[in-house]
Amino acid sequence: MKHIDEKALERDLQSRFAYVSDFVGLTADDIAAIHDAASHLGPLAPRLVDAVYDKLYQQDATWRHFAKPQAGYEGPVPEKLEDLTPDHPLIQFRKTHLAGYLVALVSRPYDGKMVQYLDWVGKIHTSRAGSPRIVIPIVQIDALMGFVSDALTATIFALNLPREKEIETVRAFQKLLWIQNDLFVRNYVPAAS
Repeated sequence: MKHIDEKALERDLQSRFAYVSDFVGLTADDIAAIHDAASHLGPLAPRLVDAVYDKLYQQDATWRHFAKPQAGYEGPVPEKLEDLTPDHPLIQFRKTHLAGYLVALVSRPYDGKMVQYLDWVGKIHTSRAGSPRIVIPIVQIDALMGFVSDALTATIFALNLPREKEIETVRAFQKLLWIQNDLFVRNYVPAAS
């Protein structure tokens, strides 16, 4: 039986990433499969981003969070939620960020900087970073991660990769998304004692 320093999992990001990666079985082969998918998924990223935002637009509980500008946005801000349409410049700005995230997943090395980036993605949706006026409830994050997981899986299935490669790619992304989800939770839930 392997000993796990549970306190380190709460205070040290690299330890946490290594532990969860090992637990879910994310391997170097999985990372290679994720990177290999870049040439297939890259051209489809805009469609995937649009699907995510189309889903978010369907509920006021998700869409309301986009009415406030995020850091770096300097364009027009809608006066009321009804004015925030999917083609609004604020949404286009956010779509660019989501596309950049997807590109990072399939192109960057999974080193310490990438782990910090994945953690930052979790943190900016809380009051701990980003705009303190924009805090996304964890239920919305969980629902979104489930949607993204399914949309990504459907996109991979539509590529008609050889069966073994398809299975390898889907499994690799599922492991990665669970790790990302843990880094969301890490920033929402206070450390256990």
